[in-house]
Amino acid sequence: MNAAELFVECLVAEGVTRIFGVPGEENAAFVLALGDSPIELVLTRHEQGAAFMAEVYGRLSGEPGVCLATLGPGATDLVTGVADANMDRAPLIAITGQADSHRQHKESQQYMNVVSMFEPVTKWATPIRNPEDIPEVVSKAFKLAVAEKPGACHIEQSENIASMTVDSKPFDAQRPVQAVPADEVITHAWECILEAESPVILAGNGCVRRHTSVELRRLAKSTGIGVINTFMAKGAVDRRSNSSLFTIGLQARDYPALAIEDADLVIAIGYDIVEYPPKLWNPNKDKRIVHFDSLPAEVDEFYRTEVEVVGDLANALSRLNSLAQANPFHKEHAGQMALRETMLKDFAEHSGDADESPIRPQKVLWEVREALGSEDILLSDVGAHKMWIARYYQCDEPNTCLIPNGFAAMGFALPGAISASIVHPDRKVLAITGDGGSDWRRHKCDGVGGRWLRADRVEAADAIWAAHRSGVGESCI
Repeated sequence: MNAAELFVECLVAEGVTRIFGVPGEENAAFVLALGDSPIELVLTRHEQGAAFMAEVYGRLSGEPGVCLATLGPGATDLVTGVADANMDRAPLIAITGQADSHRQHKESQQYMNVVSMFEPVTKWATPIRNPEDIPEVVSKAFKLAVAEKPGACHIEQSENIASMTVDSKPFDAQRPVQAVPADEVITHAWECILEAESPVILAGNGCVRRHTSVELRRLAKSTGIGVINTFMAKGAVDRRSNSSLFTIGLQARDYPALAIEDADLVIAIGYDIVEYPPKLWNPNKDKRIVHFDSLPAEVDEFYRTEVEVVGDLANALSRLNSLAQANPFHKEHAGQMALRETMLKDFAEHSGDADESPIRPQKVLWEVREALGSEDILLSDVGAHKMWIARYYQCDEPNTCLIPNGFAAMGFALPGAISASIVHPDRKVLAITGDGGSDWRRHKCDGVGGRWLRADRVEAADAIWAAHRSGVGESCI
């Protein structure tokens, strides 16, 4: 077999069933090899859309989404989506073609150092230098992509190397197992919680991965401690639970911020400071902080931790729940409950508005929430509307509202919604975009199903209702 065929066999061994991308001359051997494999090539109209589709595939499935481009401008078009996936902790593999290795030492058409370009926006980026290296390279890339915290990896294959004959076999897929925290660290964290008069939980991106939300919900229910989620942790706790204090991160003082201001202990679980800087919620540096995460806490002047519980989050919370069960306590937080009631009234304030133009954003999002089921998926693009969604759209389940909030790249929602429809064809999928993120001409919609609508203003959001009432499963405003 040739090296491109081996590459594809390695992807099959890793469980890949679908690749999003655009073919070109320098990745032609790879694309031809795909034709003889069980992997489907989802042809996109732009490489950036392919990267966003791979990102959402990774976020929803937990397995790396794979995107493909050729060399030069094809590779540069991938960068924004790859960077977005990496900063939002989505497992992704980016594959690019490259010029013949015999012309890479000199000025040559469309040649550039693509690997160096990807290094700052991935966990790992490498060229394939020898065909025999392909099984090792592919296995390492997939292993790193899913390792906590997940992210993007990049593999480059030169045109002439792809055509070389090779006698190697794929490796079996390997997925890393996380270490678990020591007992004494869990006990120390529990003691801090018992000592606190007004603790609050700050749930971040890590809470919507690896079944962590199940243990988080148990902890909140048994202790009565309120849970505030970041944009990317929506649904970690059911919006209907009395423990839910909804979403923080608007970069302005809001009701959830009041709960943190009143707290003497912040239990940060799966929290990435890239989502909402601690300077905004701990400006006086006076909060005691217990850090639960898969990695040690980032060093930050406003995030000085008292305890760091580092390791598998679901395991750590399960053991914390065992301590809570053995030593039951339930704190009554009247202030948190009052804030929750105030927010619920705020969410519903415009629910009864007449259907008139312009429609208030609050009314739009109330109706969207009513129209979508518990497991249906809303994707938000980046812009002013993102803040409305963050504040007024709350979730029942994890990963049912996808908001890019690390790199925060515009253009995410529409290709992401197409990908979400592929991962979960049985669910309704809704993308909300603004003026700059709704260039549907760049994204392939054919063959996915549903109807895609475009409206450049929130005031024109009646497109949602028309689509919903006509029974359309997927729509875009």
